Amino acid sequence: MHLLSQLLPKALSRVLLGACCLAILAGCGWKLRGDANIPFETIYIGFATSSLLGNELKRTVRASGKTRVVEAAKDAEVLLTPLAEPRDKLALSVNSSGQIREYQLRLGLTFRVHDAQGRVYLPDTTISLTRDVSFNETQILAKEYEEALLYRDMQTDMVQQILRRLAAIDRNRPVGG
Repeated sequence: MHLLSQLLPKALSRVLLGACCLAILAGCGWKLRGDANIPFETIYIGFATSSLLGNELKRTVRASGKTRVVEAAKDAEVLLTPLAEPRDKLALSVNSSGQIREYQLRLGLTFRVHDAQGRVYLPDTTISLTRDVSFNETQILAKEYEEALLYRDMQTDMVQQILRRLAAIDRNRPVGG
């Protein structure tokens, strides 16, 4: 009984502390980001069928809400047109014998969102992402796998940035055209 009387106030204080933390978080306006709400009913995403980035973007748009991805530009309310999709790997540092010790991986995309009548909803926009990766010639397979994972992570990050830009478009106010 004496042990219970000692543990009960500690447990009660922990529960109250947790409840206070939750109340503070709820009161500050913080919430999960949730799905992007693209303001168009149909969109044509004009990447090549072999583009990993384009395929992930199409999959994510289909899964994120009411916007349908259509296969023909003529059936779409708006078109997302990729203008450039560079992917680079640059040497960042070398050791004293000239062997590469660190690379920088770069993934970029320049795109535009417009409709068939030429109204531009999002002018030429560039997103650039970089990641640094160390290199060790004794671990080539592991480093290739790490590089592939980093590119995939950058691709997912880029898709999320594209979706946020699409969600921010005001369909009633094209910016040009």
